[in-house]
Amino acid sequence: MSTTNTDTTDEQALEQTTSFDDSDGRADDMREQLDAWIADLADLTDEALASEQFQEWLDVQSKFHDYSHRNTLLIKLQCPEATKVAGFWTWKNEFDRYVEEGENAIWIWAPIITNRCPECENSPSYHEQSGCDYDETDPEEWSEGLVGFKPTSVFDISQTDGEPLPELHTDTYGESDGLVDALLDAGETLGFDIEIVDPSDWTHGNATGVCERRSPTTTRPVIEVVDRDNSADLAGTLIHEFAHAILHFEPDADEDEAKLEVEAEAVAYIVCRYFGLDADNSKFYLAAWDGDAPETIHDRLARISRTAEKVITAVDE
Repeated sequence: MSTTNTDTTDEQALEQTTSFDDSDGRADDMREQLDAWIADLADLTDEALASEQFQEWLDVQSKFHDYSHRNTLLIKLQCPEATKVAGFWTWKNEFDRYVEEGENAIWIWAPIITNRCPECENSPSYHEQSGCDYDETDPEEWSEGLVGFKPTSVFDISQTDGEPLPELHTDTYGESDGLVDALLDAGETLGFDIEIVDPSDWTHGNATGVCERRSPTTTRPVIEVVDRDNSADLAGTLIHEFAHAILHFEPDADEDEAKLEVEAEAVAYIVCRYFGLDADNSKFYLAAWDGDAPETIHDRLARISRTAEKVITAVDE
């Protein structure tokens, strides 16, 4: 493997870092370079976590509620394409956005938090009607707690207009030069069922790709990715899902989902970089998923490197 100096252009550096001769040491040279790129990604993610752009995005995300499973189902039933949901006044006061005229509200259940009787666990008004004998402390001294739910209205961002929210750009760019077709062939060799789905037929919400087990007995991962004009980003998504298929097809109930995403995206970054694509925006993807991403990358370096090498070898062949 060649080395670079500080006067080498980016294009020359890319050629040198992705050119491995056919000597007996090729595998070691490749592994060494992949590990170096993984270290680069950890550094990039550290920078992303500390960046003003990421902090602005994080501040906005903190203003959105984490909805219960029941409310999430209600939102999806009423507005299947919903991505970011908030109340009328939250949109106006927190985000300087306004619900457009004529939009139908999405109805969910909001918790009622108020002073609660220590014995019957009702609010003061219901406590009086319940026949509960508790009178050791005045209702004003009761601790607050959940006493019930009430219907409340929220709206998706698609139903609003106003100031744009800060975004994290996580796309991959560059000349893919037939890489998507090569990945499809490699995926078949690796034992994956792959489908590129038209956006109009996509049923997985905001996700750009998924890797699923269609039945308890299947041995072939099923990968779906949504089609897009940016073929480099499409390739990056395919590689990300390949990593899930290789590393995570056998589920581990104790595994943290954020760590799985870090592994898959790190593999995508390394493989994309090997094939000359610009995947530096992976740093924001990882920062958004896991605040400990740099540490996770270092901890799982061997798994990431080994999986990236497997995908690269399948595509090269």
